[in-house]
Amino acid sequence: MSVKHLWLLRHAKSSWKFPELDDHDRPLNKRGLRDAPRMGDALSALHRPTVFHVSSARRTQATFDGLCRGWDGLSACHAVTEPALYTFNADRLLAWLRNQSGSSDPTVLALIGHNPALTELINRLAPAAALANLPTAGWAELCLPISQWKDIDLALGNSDLTRLMQPKRLALQELN
Repeated sequence: MSVKHLWLLRHAKSSWKFPELDDHDRPLNKRGLRDAPRMGDALSALHRPTVFHVSSARRTQATFDGLCRGWDGLSACHAVTEPALYTFNADRLLAWLRNQSGSSDPTVLALIGHNPALTELINRLAPAAALANLPTAGWAELCLPISQWKDIDLALGNSDLTRLMQPKRLALQELN
C-alpha cells in the first residue's frame, strides 16, 4: 500500500491590536512576522518546495508569504487559497481532505490553517502523539497509510506523527 503525507502548519502569531477587525482579517504581529520566515528557513533544509493550500484568512496568507521569505523557491510553487480551510473544526478539515482525491491525487498535501482544528486533526489521525496544542507557526508532518485521500477515514487512529517543529525550539537551537 502506498502512503500519503500530510503537512500541517498553524498560522504564525496574529495580532489582536485592532479589536474592530473581523477574525478573518487579523494580521500577524511582530512575533508572527519573525517566526514565519524562520520556519520557512528550517523547512527548506528538509523539503523541496511544494504547493500549499492556505486558509483565506489574512494571517494564514501572511504566514505563507513569510515562509516564502525563508524558503527559496517556495513562492514559485504558489499557494492555493482555500476558503474551506478557514475553519476551527477538524470534521470540516477531514471533509476537505476527502475531496482531494481525483486524477492528480497528490502524495503530499501541505496546509496552513487554524486551531483547534489542526491539533484535533493530528490527534484523531495519530492519537499516540497526544498533542496538547500545535502552537502558532507550529509544523506537523503525518504519514497516513492510505493510497487515496478519499480514504482518509481509514487513517484515523492509524497514522504516524513523523515530525513536529515549532519556532520556540528553533530559536533555542539558533542560540546553541
